[in-house]
Formats: sequence, structure tokens, C-alpha cells
Amino acid sequence: MPTLIVTTHPDPDSLTHHLAQRLATVLRSTSAPADVELADLAAEGFDPRYTLADRHTYRVGGDYTPDVAAEQERLDRATDLVLVFPVYWWSTPALLKGWFDRVFVNGWAFGLDAEGGIVRKLDRLRIHLLPVAGDDAGVYDRHGYEQAMRTQLEHGIVDFCGARRGVTAFVHDSEREDAAGRAAAVDAAVTAVVEAIRA
Repeated sequence: MPTLIVTTHPDPDSLTHHLAQRLATVLRSTSAPADVELADLAAEGFDPRYTLADRHTYRVGGDYTPDVAAEQERLDRATDLVLVFPVYWWSTPALLKGWFDRVFVNGWAFGLDAEGGIVRKLDRLRIHLLPVAGDDAGVYDRHGYEQAMRTQLEHGIVDFCGARRGVTAFVHDSEREDAAGRAAAVDAAVTAVVEAIRA
């Protein structure tokens, strides 16, 4: 099944990029290489700023700008979307948030029926989340950070658009000097997503 991996980190040598590349390599080893696409929004220069053109798109439920239409077409080819991103201030980077704001919009990701109810349009898509976190799992648990992120992303975006929830696999302790621990966390996250996609 076609998989689109989207990553948002400005540093190509980051753990985020390593994780995305590793996932792509493992998926390509067991399927046609063309069935796995890796999109680096930072390297591609995607503009996350929500403009008056985006406001117009929201109001009319169409008339997408060329860059937004290109992202939607890329997503339309996929059955699985994997988002690989660093956690900044207990949330996604601005680049990924802007991608959601501009791409997952009225007319494509959702719409309104004649009575004003929400029509969810992304039921063909399964979305997996791979957040790369600096703190350990205990910190996330004690302060409710993981649940807050799951509510924001799984419920607020995935569920709202009618997509199916895939795997959410945090890679914790990303900034500690523990190469073996990081490698194990990356392996576990990659394995979880690959198994979900193949199931």
C-alpha cells in the first residue's frame, strides 16, 4: 500500500530525519520502492503561513493554491501517512502545524452537508504519528503531555477528518547521551509502524 512519510525538521542530520529515513528503508525493503514516498517539508520549502488565499479556500471549500493542491494530490496517492516530527513546546513544529492548517481544509479533508453538519472525507487514509521527544516517558506521563498531544492530533485532526488512527509511537529521551537507548527506541517505533502498515 502506498505510504507517505512526512517529516519536519530543518537539520538533515537530526534524529527526526534518521528515524524517517530508517522507516522508509525498512518499508522499501518489503514493498515496491515507488510505494514509499518521503517528504521533507523543510527541504522542500513548504510555506506554513496561513494567508488570505487560505482563508478564501476555507470559505469556498476549494480553489486551492498550487502548493496546497500539490500536497493534497500527494496525500491522495497514499493509504498510510506517517508524520515524523520533533516535539517543540509540547506540540508539533510550526511547519507541521501550518501544513495541517493549509492542507487539511474545507472541501478536501472535510466539508459541510446541507444542514451544516461535518462531512469527514479522509476515511481512505490511516495516519501514524512518530513524535521525537527530548524528555523521558515518565515526564510525559506525570504532566499529561502525551495525552494532550494525542487529544490534539489524534482526536482534533485525525478523527475530525474521518481518517483512521494508526500507531502513535513516541521516541523519548532523544537528547540524552545514550546511543543504545535511542537506537532501541527508533527500532521499536519503526517496527510498530511497519507492522501496522503491513497488517
